[in-house]
Amino acid sequence: MAKVIIFGVRDFASLAHFYLKHDSPHRAVAFCVSGSYMPDPPEFEGLPVVPFEEVEQRYSPADYAFFAPMSHRKMNRLREAIYLHIKAKGYPLISYVSSRASVFPGTLIGDNCFILENNIIQPYASIGNDVMMWAGNHIGHHTQVKDHVFFSSHVVLAGHCLVESYCFFGLNSTIRDGVHIAEGTMVGMAAAIAKDTEPWSTYPGLYARKGLVSSAEMED
Repeated sequence: MAKVIIFGVRDFASLAHFYLKHDSPHRAVAFCVSGSYMPDPPEFEGLPVVPFEEVEQRYSPADYAFFAPMSHRKMNRLREAIYLHIKAKGYPLISYVSSRASVFPGTLIGDNCFILENNIIQPYASIGNDVMMWAGNHIGHHTQVKDHVFFSSHVVLAGHCLVESYCFFGLNSTIRDGVHIAEGTMVGMAAAIAKDTEPWSTYPGLYARKGLVSSAEMED
């Protein structure tokens, strides 16, 4: 069990607090943000909020751990920067893996990962550091996911895929087996990827278009 400081005071931080409280051995003791974002009063979810610039004065890295489950803003670079600042202060970072996720023995999962319910990580897959996985994704066997990646929900990665750092996967996107997802790839909602991607490129998904219901259909 670790006593944990959660970075942030918005939805991701609130959810992290909920999951740690109800489905982990860890205990959140405080929240933390950069000094310019301090709330007034300095409290969130019934716990104190401390400025990041002063956090080690109140919570020693020898006694406390951090968790920074943040969004994919700036293609995960913002979260990476906070992650590296926390490490530079000497804090360990926990990962949260839902008890309702399917993770097989021996699976490698890095630190500062947020893996929610109904994720399936098949045998011989590995997850890097600072990976956010919302609910209901499928990570196929022998797939490698590197650092600072964000999965929304119901993403399917087939077996033997390689996902480089800083990627984003939209809702219901699908990746064929053996595909190399290059660094900084943004996969859109409902996109189907069957070939290797190029670095720092966007692959839009399918979006519904408005149509008109015919009079015959209305009569039916």
